Amino acid sequence: MGTRAPDDGAVHPEATTTSVSPTYPDIAGPDTSAAEHPRLTVAAAARRLGVAPATLRTWDRRYGLGPREHRPGQHRRYSGADLARLELMQQALVRGVSPAEAARFALSAATLPTARPAAEPARGPTGEPGPESGPGPDVGPGPGGPATPEAYPGGRVRVGGRMLSMPRAGRRARGLARAALTMDSGTVRELLLDSAEADGLQRTWDEVVRPVLNGIAERWASTGTCVEIEHLVSEAVLAVCAARSLQAPPAHDGRPVVLASAPRERHHLPLAVLAAVLAERGVPCRSLGADLPVDALASAIRRTAPVALVLWSQSRSTASPGVIRGLPVTRPRVRSFVAGPGWTNVGLPAPVTHLESLADATDQLTQAACP
Repeated sequence: MGTRAPDDGAVHPEATTTSVSPTYPDIAGPDTSAAEHPRLTVAAAARRLGVAPATLRTWDRRYGLGPREHRPGQHRRYSGADLARLELMQQALVRGVSPAEAARFALSAATLPTARPAAEPARGPTGEPGPESGPGPDVGPGPGGPATPEAYPGGRVRVGGRMLSMPRAGRRARGLARAALTMDSGTVRELLLDSAEADGLQRTWDEVVRPVLNGIAERWASTGTCVEIEHLVSEAVLAVCAARSLQAPPAHDGRPVVLASAPRERHHLPLAVLAAVLAERGVPCRSLGADLPVDALASAIRRTAPVALVLWSQSRSTASPGVIRGLPVTRPRVRSFVAGPGWTNVGLPAPVTHLESLADATDQLTQAACP
């Protein structure tokens, strides 16, 4: 159930962009943008898109995504239609498609997204041109086969920031990382909802979210940056968990499971995910959030007579066995569990159990609530 052990990785907040004129109905048709907007050099186009100039040259050389009217011996100049094709490729990359498939989609799409005037450069959150974002590793097309226009709805997606270190991450996790690094909160939520619908919340947490959060944690440990990305991803996960919980079937009758973060522990995201997974299984649950005082936790236990209690600690400083020893004794007795990296190598009073993962927690708590 840990979220931060440096292992795999991702990032956050929301950036807004405006879409202005003109629409190009057919990428194979004549390019009329030159008369309306000046064409951009490679460096200016790279700033406009938030990528490195070397990335544009690579996309041109490998996939033919260069200026349509470039002639040998002349400088490359990108029109609005050329930039719109590149935006389609960026959009596909954010969705986790391989660069080769993304390029084929961009070159064969029947319509192009509405683009801003080519003369207007894209800027990052601080007002500076966005940093490099290369095409990334070739991970192959998604489960639905080759890219299609329907798979990547219209709209501009900005790409900025280097990819996180996620050496063992799958396609969905890499797509989430790309969207998070662009601070595209809408796409982050959409990708999480798609994954939860296809594979369930448990697999989405373990295989999609955790690699991204671990990558963010690794970036933060080495550079002190990406806190805003972690917040964006966390908020999106909370929103998706709330939506899935609302869609879950009614919980069965019986004593609930109580989930709470230890006193002074401000992290509670894994508990929100656990609560949503238990809701999907019909297990009654009371999730009490972060930094719950000891007296409030004791009161909640007396009020609900839970079948089980889970106490989360992200850090060793909040993992206090004394909190568990001081909880009220109920009849029938509450089964006590702890979760989170803070409890690693902490001596626990018997018979408290340390939950090692979301799957472990889900199975043990379901069994406790539904023997």
